[in-house]
Amino acid sequence: MEKRYLFTPGPTPVPPEVLAATAEPIVHHRGSDFRIVYERALVRLREVFRTTSDVLLFAASGTGAMDSAVANLCEPGDTVSVVSHGSFGERWIAICEQYGLDVRPIRYEWGEAPDPDEVASAVREAGAGVVLCQQSDTSTGVVSDVRAIKAAVGDPVLVVDAISSLGAVPLEIDAWEIDVAVSGSQKALMSPPGLAMASVSQRAFERAVPARSFYFDWPRTKKAQDALDAAFTPAVSLVRGLDVALGLLLEAGLEAAFERHVRLGRAARAGVKAMGLELFSPDDDSSAVVTAVRVPDGIDGNDLLRHLRDAHGVTLAPGQAHLKGKIFRIGHIGWFDIFDIAAALAAVELSLIELGAEIERGAAVARAFEAFEGRVAT
Repeated sequence: MEKRYLFTPGPTPVPPEVLAATAEPIVHHRGSDFRIVYERALVRLREVFRTTSDVLLFAASGTGAMDSAVANLCEPGDTVSVVSHGSFGERWIAICEQYGLDVRPIRYEWGEAPDPDEVASAVREAGAGVVLCQQSDTSTGVVSDVRAIKAAVGDPVLVVDAISSLGAVPLEIDAWEIDVAVSGSQKALMSPPGLAMASVSQRAFERAVPARSFYFDWPRTKKAQDALDAAFTPAVSLVRGLDVALGLLLEAGLEAAFERHVRLGRAARAGVKAMGLELFSPDDDSSAVVTAVRVPDGIDGNDLLRHLRDAHGVTLAPGQAHLKGKIFRIGHIGWFDIFDIAAALAAVELSLIELGAEIERGAAVARAFEAFEGRVAT
């Protein structure tokens, strides 16, 4: 079987211990053996979110948790502000519009980080009671300062999409007074796709409205979890895997994970620039989730990704919307190390050469290792 390499910002590679846990025999979700795992996973989720509040767990993609936030916090006609600087800010807008809300977008150019004071001013002008934003938008590589956004916005409920940032970059739910943060299993949490979670503060619960979703009803989910049950049949195998993955993450330490992601980002950026390529994502340590790269002149980005996959078994992520064919993205969240980054860079270099691009040869991997070790500026 041909070896395959996955370097997308989600789904991400899964450690063998996690895969092994998901392959164990199915157990009944109301049995005592599963309740032990369920309780431990819920406790570990609170530790990773760094909160003492409830973390609600759903069998869904991360978008399900986004949907739950809108369904439980907003009624038709409510005014909400959405900070958008990429594809997933636009997803917030689409969800809110589908629920019949008065959406006031605060749009930035894709690749630009939002300014907290500008956001706060726009929220005040709109009179919005709920603000929705991304911490990390993998379509661009931008990681925004949600701590500063919360401080600037003040009283309105802040909902943070942390689907790709939880476990990769610092997120202090309680210390930063973040009202709601949503995430998913398939990114930095090193688990298969299929689980979504929402950290919901007591303040957010108190401001919630009667949910307009039966499945994503927060009070129904909380009541069941308080009894170490689930409102509906949970994805028992995925919960087992998530429990193991969270244990691995916490055993190694969240601070160590944050530092590793920063260093991997430095390595990726240094290698890209050594080839003479231009970055699309910010060229600083905030770009710890994904490195977005402009496709060189004369090369079609779709052809490059197809060649990487078909000729070398390497899967990178394409650009989205108007960036399709113009950028490619190297994910480095979750179960990655410097050797993975080296392999991704070597594959990009080889493929570009094979497609006829004029790039600097032979320097990318060496420069990546130097940056990872802190021996060169990135």
